[in-house]
Amino acid sequence: MTISFSLPYWADLHAHFRQGPALGDFLRAHAEMGCYAVLAMPNTKPPVAKILKSDGGDNWSIEGYLDDIKQASGDVFDDVIVPLYLTKETTPAMIEAGAKSGLLRAAKYYPPHGTTNADFGQPLLSYLDNDVFKAMAESGVTLCVHGEEHGIHGPDYFDRDTNAEDIFYRERLPRVVDTLPDLNIIAEHITTKTACDFVIQAGDQIGATVTPQHLLYTVSDLLQGLKYHLYCLPLVKFARDRDALRNAVTDPDNVKFFAGTDSAPHFDKVTECGCAAGCFTGRIAPQLYAQGFEEAGCDLSSQSNQEIFKKFLCETGPAFYGLKSSDKTFSLTKTPQKVDALPTADKDVLPLPLGLGQSEIPWSISV
Repeated sequence: MTISFSLPYWADLHAHFRQGPALGDFLRAHAEMGCYAVLAMPNTKPPVAKILKSDGGDNWSIEGYLDDIKQASGDVFDDVIVPLYLTKETTPAMIEAGAKSGLLRAAKYYPPHGTTNADFGQPLLSYLDNDVFKAMAESGVTLCVHGEEHGIHGPDYFDRDTNAEDIFYRERLPRVVDTLPDLNIIAEHITTKTACDFVIQAGDQIGATVTPQHLLYTVSDLLQGLKYHLYCLPLVKFARDRDALRNAVTDPDNVKFFAGTDSAPHFDKVTECGCAAGCFTGRIAPQLYAQGFEEAGCDLSSQSNQEIFKKFLCETGPAFYGLKSSDKTFSLTKTPQKVDALPTADKDVLPLPLGLGQSEIPWSISV
């Protein structure tokens, strides 16, 4: 018997849509997989580091990027969150004014030079020292963190026993939580057992996004044949880390871990400067999440397991951000679906499975 079940439209609470002529193509790719709300990351060029268009400086604004997204998508989403990119120019006054305007709902911490377009970030604890985090806690603004320590090399950056994410969740973020226990924090795209344990043991104000690729793959999949389409930051880790993530998202009592694809389109993954970080999963993310759940041992022919999947994909994240649910539904069916490149106004973008040589995925979607 073919497995098929319906789900309410879901929110992708960590995605990259870039800018330029292809913006609408990337947004439509999300709408085509049943997204009713998205959180659009601010590491554009220039970054989204101010609130209003009229604010001084050359950075993009939340107001302007929201306008671009609504226009390019045909205003198809019920809700769009654009976080503020935290830079050395961010002040407590900006946070307070942005929150009062209603435009500022989240702010994103990037480790300096730690990932794509992260050249403007400052060390995490500097925002504790200058009271930016305090202003966020007092204004109800959520902190989204790319949880890796910056400026480290060799085995400290990536080793079997430690890595940049381990260090961040052992030594850096606990100081923020201890100082500001009321600050809402999202540990973005976590990849390690250390980060998973941190989120589980923390208070209710701490949540985490998990990507499809970190449920499906390990570093062996990346390195065997150097499959650069799987190159993302943070890097995929070891089987024990993937197991921790799988256990967390398939836990019937999960109220902290939710969908954030970190889908990141690149026209050219390999450049003279190295490999661009990010996996594109537009149009196919729910299908990949379903594949990850089944590979974790969560049989989706069971109605109880379908409820666990629905909680992860459709309910926990919107509840954390206070989003209204959608009354629209889509269906997932356990039949193979062909994976195609996404044509855009610029050039085609390869989704992750196709980049890995997989022209089909086990699950299909009907929206």
